Amino acid sequence: SPCVFSTAAQQRSTGDECGPEDPRDEPKHPLSDCALEHKAIKLEEQVRDLTERYRKALADSENVRRRTQKFVEDAKLFGIQSFCRDLVEIADILEKTAESATEEVEPSNPNPTLKKICEGLSLIEAKLQSVFAKHGLQKMNPVGGKYDPYDHEIVCHVPAEGMQPGTIALVTQDGYKLHGRTIRHALVGVAVESQE
Repeated sequence: SPCVFSTAAQQRSTGDECGPEDPRDEPKHPLSDCALEHKAIKLEEQVRDLTERYRKALADSENVRRRTQKFVEDAKLFGIQSFCRDLVEIADILEKTAESATEEVEPSNPNPTLKKICEGLSLIEAKLQSVFAKHGLQKMNPVGGKYDPYDHEIVCHVPAEGMQPGTIALVTQDGYKLHGRTIRHALVGVAVESQE
């Protein structure tokens, strides 16, 4: 009510120049509407900005989750990598021992004990390879294939007799892969054209 009296007092002092309505009151409504529209536009921009940020944060968190999951899966698959490297050395020893024992068995005079040892070594070797396969460890068989620096290491060159140059002619040490990843390179001899 003090506002009403002050407005009435102003009208009396200025005389009849002012009408019953103050012209200063009229522009307030359009300015208020304009200000409200401006605020609404700003809020819509903020909502769009925050929505975009939220989507990016959601995508980033999904990427982090996928990378973490991949890291955990790789850790499960390749956590036994060093153990497998040690086991393949044992497989090499077992294979060479079986080959040596088989060479000692003479067809004319077979020693039954030596023959049983050879059979036992062959069974152990086969079982070891099946266990390797069960856990994703596979022996490479590169003879006749192309040389691949990611899988093979060249230890010698041999004349290409009946083979194309660049193909693997012999293997001096078997290579192994664990779930497709090379854990030990095959030591190979590569065929080259003989220079005469």
